[in-house]
Amino acid sequence: MALPEVIGNKFLYFAYGSNLLAKRIHIKNPTAVRKDIGQLKNYRLDFYYYATRWGGAPSTVIESSGGSVWGAIWEIDMENMDSLDKQEGVHRGVYRPLSLPIETPRGEVFICRVYQLVNNPDGYPVKNGVTLEERKPSYSYIQVLINGGIESRLPEYYIEFLKSVEHNGNLGKPELISSLNLNLTVNAKEK
Repeated sequence: MALPEVIGNKFLYFAYGSNLLAKRIHIKNPTAVRKDIGQLKNYRLDFYYYATRWGGAPSTVIESSGGSVWGAIWEIDMENMDSLDKQEGVHRGVYRPLSLPIETPRGEVFICRVYQLVNNPDGYPVKNGVTLEERKPSYSYIQVLINGGIESRLPEYYIEFLKSVEHNGNLGKPELISSLNLNLTVNAKEK
């Protein structure tokens, strides 16, 4: 496996999930600086596993020919790599770090640290037109992705895609929501 691109004492990290939001990544990784946006080609965004703190399925990336996942490219001090791994549950076998090529809108390609669930789901999240319950993120989690996508200036069509993701209506742990200053005034059960 290739290592992520290192610039001095910093590495590049591609965030496509909750770490799209600056307030979220800075909780454990205060040195993170958003450098750009980019896309992971031939992968698709999916959700799986149950994260108690979020009250639903967190995101993962799954190889998918022709697919594309947009996210933020963060530059982070090497001293924070262990805290980023811990936040992603690498030590518990939840996520594994990969080093994958991320392409910016200008066509530059960087090798970034990307996290993928160790136990990715099989198949697509919809069966007979209904999203499987274990594949639904919580309302608060998907709002973090939408807000982080807007904050990162991801393409509008991708923001619309994030808004279309079916959630389970859960709000997750109140202390996490509070720490992110999320304004969840919309009825979470709408979808």
